[in-house]
Amino acid sequence: MTVIQSFDRAMAIATALASDEHRKWWTINDLAKECQLPVSTTYRLLYTLMNHDLVEHDAATKQYTLGIRWMEFGLRVLDRIDYRKVIKPMIEELAREVEESVYFSQPSGLESIVVDRVDSQHNIRIYDQLGLRIPMHIGAANKVVLAHMPEEEARQTVLQLVGEEETPAFMEKLAQIRKAGYAVSFAERTENTASVASPIFDYTQKVIGALSIGIVTFDLKEERLNYLIERVQDAAHKTSQRLGSI
Repeated sequence: MTVIQSFDRAMAIATALASDEHRKWWTINDLAKECQLPVSTTYRLLYTLMNHDLVEHDAATKQYTLGIRWMEFGLRVLDRIDYRKVIKPMIEELAREVEESVYFSQPSGLESIVVDRVDSQHNIRIYDQLGLRIPMHIGAANKVVLAHMPEEEARQTVLQLVGEEETPAFMEKLAQIRKAGYAVSFAERTENTASVASPIFDYTQKVIGALSIGIVTFDLKEERLNYLIERVQDAAHKTSQRLGSI
């Protein structure tokens, strides 16, 4: 049995367990029949799913039901969808106001992911595609997120990305960013570009990502840069408030 075939069959079992809102528990024979699988194959797949808390087993009745891990996954997805519903109008408004490309990115381990964006209408503009992964030590958005993480969590992330020798200086820079409440980066990924970013917090006061503005720098003046910093901070603060942050 190939990995893909095993995955498809495991998902068929999970789908069967979720198929009837009036039926919580299934016997192995009923699942095998529903999924058109041998009982021995169904058992092996159920055992694997149980190891990952995706299926629960009642030893007394010898029946199976969906595990609580699915609820955890669902809540996480719902949480992200809710974030985007709140954040999308905010980045649209910010993009209209500053007439630049605006992004919302979220941390994912040692990288961040560009989750949403609104593009500038300029002919020359910054363009980072949705789903783009960027190492957490690169760019204003990532640095402002690191700066507002718990210090030890940020330090461990930085240590893995830049090494022990460079970590102290990097952490000092993060402390400055945290104090300022925003970050600015120049040409870290692309020449003649810059970005300004400010953190977004949820109702638990946890940093969940950053709003950032991408800028082409060939005609960027200090007054314009300061204006963009002010606007991204204001938009991030309003967004955090809408997510329940104090």
